[in-house]
Amino acid sequence: MRAVVQRVLSASVAVDNETISQISRGLMVLVGIGIDDTTADMDILVKKILTLRVFDDANGNMWKSSVKDIAGEVLCVSQFTLFANTSKGNKPDFHKAMGSAQSRDMYATFLQKMKDQYSQDKIQDGKFGAMMNVSLTNEGPVTFTLDSRKYEYVDLATPVRSGTSNPKAAAPQKRPSGTVGPTNAESGPDTSASATEQTPTTLS
Repeated sequence: MRAVVQRVLSASVAVDNETISQISRGLMVLVGIGIDDTTADMDILVKKILTLRVFDDANGNMWKSSVKDIAGEVLCVSQFTLFANTSKGNKPDFHKAMGSAQSRDMYATFLQKMKDQYSQDKIQDGKFGAMMNVSLTNEGPVTFTLDSRKYEYVDLATPVRSGTSNPKAAAPQKRPSGTVGPTNAESGPDTSASATEQTPTTLS
């Protein structure tokens, strides 16, 4: 199970030009479900999202508070494209994403777990399977990628061993389950970056 988590000043989801959900300061979370994901994967991500310290504390110290600590809101959107395979050709392959019927049930359970472990009125949602327009103002910008499974990270700067053309043979480093990584988290003064996305969610 994968998630892209963004620290936002605000976020909203519109379907057919009508806003169906919106939040103020908190987290915008895109959630992808893989074909072999289980409730164990779900539990890892729910806990990580709600406890990840991406906000300042009351004294302005960075990376000290979670969304629960600041009583922030969370807007979740199902996003099967997080499991796209783009290694071959130019057309994304979504075979690793869980099918629509099964993922609908799992995503509903994910949302309920988020509400149970935080607050019913703090967790908002898009519309599963609909074509959505997602708007947000990323604070920082600060964005993290989460993955409930262990995976290998290959440093492209590492020389490939003689006699092989496979970069994975060059001593990959294993990352732990639930690894998080900021894609752009500056340590200087916060600025705000606005973004509007077209989020296809017709499969999951």
